[in-house]
Amino acid sequence: MFSVLFPGQGSQSVGMAKELHNNFDYVKKLFDEAEDTLNVSMRKLIFEGPKELLDQTENTQPAIFLVSYSIFNVIKNETTFDVNKANFFAGHSLGEYSALACAGVINFKQTIQLLKIRGNAMQNAVPRNKGGMVAVLGVEIKKIEEIIENKNSNYSCFLANDNSDGQVVVSGKIEDIENFIIELKKLNIKNIKLPVSAPFHCPLMKSATNIMSNELSKINFSAPKNMIVSNVTAEPSNDPEKIRDLLIKQIEKPVRWRESVINMIKQGNKKFIEIGPGKVLSGLIKRIDRNVELIQVNNIDDLNNLRN
Repeated sequence: MFSVLFPGQGSQSVGMAKELHNNFDYVKKLFDEAEDTLNVSMRKLIFEGPKELLDQTENTQPAIFLVSYSIFNVIKNETTFDVNKANFFAGHSLGEYSALACAGVINFKQTIQLLKIRGNAMQNAVPRNKGGMVAVLGVEIKKIEEIIENKNSNYSCFLANDNSDGQVVVSGKIEDIENFIIELKKLNIKNIKLPVSAPFHCPLMKSATNIMSNELSKINFSAPKNMIVSNVTAEPSNDPEKIRDLLIKQIEKPVRWRESVINMIKQGNKKFIEIGPGKVLSGLIKRIDRNVELIQVNNIDDLNNLRN
């Protein structure tokens, strides 16, 4: 049994997928369609940057999806590996949209349009640099929840990502994040402030939820070819209307990645294939269970690692 995974923000890099673009005409056509749909030079953005522009949320989200979807198509066209035999498809935050597109729930054009809107909506939900996120390391999630819920605290923060054993991400307004970090330092808890300009996956994203609810209501969702594991529930589903509802809730709810991986493993999954830029998800899974097989595919050489 194997699962296919798609990364989220933080996996992007300038130059990603350029080799695949230059070698396969159908990848060039996907870039053409993306540029025509968004009226943005995705080639210049992805292949040349600058990094600061690629890292802007409204650009990052469609860019990572375009690269992930392109790699998925290269696997289907250039290898004998039947990626559609995966037991589960899952993605981290925006990666869930990649999973849905590759599983046939929504089409390529719809997905890249939705992610451009989603990126803008999430960025604009809180004034730029008025919100932030911090990764808390080496502590169990229950301890982080206790610190967040401390009634005597001078901060109001939210659990945003439960990524792996010992890695939890917290969101909030920038002043709350700063005070939360002070509390972590008092407790000798290691943390890293993330280079983001908005507090994702928390109630501060309410306006983005409203926008995406409206946008997603316009789209016809088809039944997926594979079971989709939701960020919100950490459970698989193949019900199109349930998937749509969970995708709306995903904006404000924590990404339950650790539980998602554990649940896939419990159901017999022995191998994970990360399709998209970087190796972030594989790194997280290593911390959850070292006994599973991990394969990353983001360039031509990686195709040789795929065997049925």
